[in-house]
Amino acid sequence: MTPSSPPLSPIHPDPYAPEAPGSPGLKPKWTSSAKDAVTGALGGGRVRAAVGYGVVNEVYWPSSGEPQVRDLTFIVKTAGGWVDVKRDCTYTLTPCKTGPLIGVMHVHADDPAFKLRLEIMPSIENDSLLINYSLEGGGTLYALLAPHLADSGADNTAWVQGGMLYATRGDAALAMSCSGGYGGMSAGFVGVSDGWQDFAQHGQMTWQYARAEGGNVALMGELKSASGTLALAFARHAAGAAIHARGSLQRPYAQQRAEFLENWRHWTGRLQLPAGSDEERDRARLSAQVIRVHEGSDFSGAIIASLSVPFGQAHSDLGGYHLVWPRDMVEAATGLLAVGQPNDTLRSLNYLLAAQSPDGHWPQNLYPNGEPFWSGDQLDETAFVLLLMGKLREEGLDSAFRQEALEWAARRAAGYIARHGPLSQEDRWEENSGVTAYTLGIMIAALVAAVPWLEPEQADYALALADDWNARLEGWCYVTGDDAPLAEKYGVPGYYIRIAPQAGQNPGRQTVEIGNTGGLTVQAGGLVSLDFGYLVRVGLRRADDPRIRDTLKVVDGELRYDSPVGPLYYRYQHDGYGNTADGGPYLGQGIGRPWPLLAGERAHLALLAGESPDAYIGAMLHSSGPGGLFPEQVWDAPPIRAFQPGKPAGSAMPLVWAHAEYLKLLWAREHGQAYEALAAVKERYLEGGPPPKIRFWRTDSLSFELPAGLSLWIEDTRPFTLSFGFGAAAVWEGVQECEAQAGVFGLWRVEFLAQELSGHSALNFTRRYGDDWEGKDHRVKLGD
Repeated sequence: MTPSSPPLSPIHPDPYAPEAPGSPGLKPKWTSSAKDAVTGALGGGRVRAAVGYGVVNEVYWPSSGEPQVRDLTFIVKTAGGWVDVKRDCTYTLTPCKTGPLIGVMHVHADDPAFKLRLEIMPSIENDSLLINYSLEGGGTLYALLAPHLADSGADNTAWVQGGMLYATRGDAALAMSCSGGYGGMSAGFVGVSDGWQDFAQHGQMTWQYARAEGGNVALMGELKSASGTLALAFARHAAGAAIHARGSLQRPYAQQRAEFLENWRHWTGRLQLPAGSDEERDRARLSAQVIRVHEGSDFSGAIIASLSVPFGQAHSDLGGYHLVWPRDMVEAATGLLAVGQPNDTLRSLNYLLAAQSPDGHWPQNLYPNGEPFWSGDQLDETAFVLLLMGKLREEGLDSAFRQEALEWAARRAAGYIARHGPLSQEDRWEENSGVTAYTLGIMIAALVAAVPWLEPEQADYALALADDWNARLEGWCYVTGDDAPLAEKYGVPGYYIRIAPQAGQNPGRQTVEIGNTGGLTVQAGGLVSLDFGYLVRVGLRRADDPRIRDTLKVVDGELRYDSPVGPLYYRYQHDGYGNTADGGPYLGQGIGRPWPLLAGERAHLALLAGESPDAYIGAMLHSSGPGGLFPEQVWDAPPIRAFQPGKPAGSAMPLVWAHAEYLKLLWAREHGQAYEALAAVKERYLEGGPPPKIRFWRTDSLSFELPAGLSLWIEDTRPFTLSFGFGAAAVWEGVQECEAQAGVFGLWRVEFLAQELSGHSALNFTRRYGDDWEGKDHRVKLGD
């Protein structure tokens, strides 16, 4: 979409819309999921806003992770009755024709009796959202506001005072003022005494309640003038919110609009967009802006996953995607770096360094203020931060930080990976524990990336561990023969699987429980995904590696969806995260739908193999919503309600990760290489680096055979005594005991040098922790 594009075709109301805003059936917490457009100011103002289904459906303040409003919509009283703009009107959404793609949001809502024109724009100076409105054709306009302060519809208090509408909950307050003044004003309880209920019962505004104390509340104001400006403002106290609201209306709207757009022009003017068609470059510009909008002003550098809640119109979730996922955030920050915005990327790394946990890892997700939300541990998220640090170092940008700060972060993060890998408590889809080519590959690259900041002994250990994991990766993640039930179907000898619960022998025979399905279990050998592609992206395997090519054959056969907009991909077989069969929202079980993000990942593998990625790029472009935003998932069945094949399916939109993927994809097409790959990683693993010298034996990464010439380190995170002997399992020869020695990164180990093991057929051992034996014997067959 270009700034001069004609208006988009009409979009009909939310297919998931519950009973109308004033109905008694509403839950106290209600949040719309997909957004058609998002916006934020580049300045002191800390408000972010989203438009969906023709209305303002969430407003965020003071950070991008804190929604304060369920929606702000309008009712029009006409000569023939009344119209709920959200539910009863078609609308068009157009970008600003005189500025950047993100900026002032234009919404045109149409009805036979009137035309409503809205311009929606955050203030660059005040903590307020400005809505410039114009009602054409007659009638009276009413603004209907549903506060959900502090991200909750419960225990809000609303009132009318001094010609202004107010609400408060805890330490958050809002005020809404109008340049033309209000006629009637009312504060009511949703479903009982709110403005929508008044119209539903009486066909007009008859109630003018002064206060609604402690509940799910709604505010209504009759707009005296057919055109004017609303200011919806926020502060910690009502008086402060009023200051912001009044301050936003005291300056001419046109002047504020010009300043707002100029700030965005200045920012987009610094972008270094990759080569491409006008459509591709416009979407790249929009994608960069989408990422920038998701960085709030209250906590500099913090980029949330989305200004939305997946399927949030159907359930209550205080987190949603209004959270920082370190993985998504690094992807976003790297995307901005790829299009020439290093300062934005440096802010994000600065935030991540400050948010690192004392033990070295990053939380699964966290509010922008640093408070963790979920408690899972995803090792790729810790590894991704090291990759970002390495990328900035290779770009010569690490001097923006004190080297002591980078050393402190890198040593803790590398130590955490060393202690907890190669298994991750959760994979990147947050559904299973185990070992995946994706997470393991990123951890290997991260250990190499960390080396410049490690002490010499730590650096040697990190490289030795990375070499060992890299050599063992196929043994844990690649299946052949009887372990590969899909091999014969696609005429390949083997392929990478999605996940193995254990890092052990015969990974394909392990059992995987599929999330969001009510307990479905399958053999790991029959489960594939595009996750393995990051082995190429980070520089561990070549795109023409036969194992990569063969896995692509299987993935294309199992997961590709040839939609009307082009090839898109599912996450994995049997996925249960997505709409139900009849199009209903996901509420714990569903059917996984295609992800445009994954078309980008498939495109990367195509171009790195010397093929054209354009079909996949086109699929990404045309799977977007009406405002050009990339959705999390698209519909893949015959049309139903508002869902069309290949178009957004009602889950999260925009997905910031997808916009970052798109930016890096265009860069990769222009330069013929992946943006993520570090030179140090490629030099070590693609250009004949040293072979592994040490095999690291751990309880969660057992080694049953040791190739000749390798040393063996038996490790644990706590002290132990090793009792060992050589030869047959039944009769240990030369039984001895050895105390584990403290090593780097908080690990304890017993070392067997390669020459000590030479001449023996097997090593047998068990461990004692204090006075307690572990209760099992272990055996490692020694190579010739």
